[in-house]
Amino acid sequence: MGHKKVERIDPLTLALPLVGVDSHAHLDGPEFDSDREMVLARARAAGLRQVGNVFLGPEEFAARRSFFDAHPEVFFLLGIHPCEGQRCTPASLAAMRAAFAVEPRLRAVGEIGLDFHWQDCPREIQFRAFAAQLDMARELGKPVVIHCREAEDECLMILESRGFAGYPLLWHCFGGGSATARRILHNGWHISVPGPVTYPANEDLRRAVALIPADRLLLETDCPYLAPVPWRGKRNEPALSVFTARAVAAARHMSPEDLWQSCGDNARRFFNLPDAPAG
Repeated sequence: MGHKKVERIDPLTLALPLVGVDSHAHLDGPEFDSDREMVLARARAAGLRQVGNVFLGPEEFAARRSFFDAHPEVFFLLGIHPCEGQRCTPASLAAMRAAFAVEPRLRAVGEIGLDFHWQDCPREIQFRAFAAQLDMARELGKPVVIHCREAEDECLMILESRGFAGYPLLWHCFGGGSATARRILHNGWHISVPGPVTYPANEDLRRAVALIPADRLLLETDCPYLAPVPWRGKRNEPALSVFTARAVAAARHMSPEDLWQSCGDNARRFFNLPDAPAG
């Protein structure tokens, strides 16, 4: 028996009001070199007022920030990913501090944290890179965006022991259950939900999402990764966040429009964003 053909619904047919925010995207990557302008146009048409682009190091930021010169709706995050912790040198930290000093669109330090899924970077190097960037974020007075994969206990222990409870912190790409969500929330942090919340098997994640206070919930794509159903397995892009929003809204028994507005407002507050032009 063959596989049932998936209907790839055009996200623009499910467009939401122009108040949404994709809090975490990687639009500077080569996956978007052929159609970046069209991707940004579709994002706006789908109802995204702002998009956060994550640069994974100071070299990437220097080389690619100009991709978004004509797009004031795109704000920036900058940090060294745990899988590349060996790149977190005194020189790279100095370059990031310098970038934050002169670029007002840089709104947060991230994504930083721990990743024990891959073996690319030894854990001790990850720990040092994480600590150094947490210190930098505190020094700069910037929010932190956390990447954590298969390292929840260690990541939470580091954050709590370093006094980050109550600090502006966003747990990016949340995929855990209710217990992990409660511990994150207990520390006063925010949670960002990606496309896998739409996957049929992720009932635990949908239950956890229902627990998040309305003022601490954000949406993200993490594109080009983790496309939601019905685009699972394809390249993700910001416009597809309308499917994530509808799944989260259903889990929380609210309208997609209200969820979209609330999550967008939360992102604007968390990142202290100037409002992007509506027209």
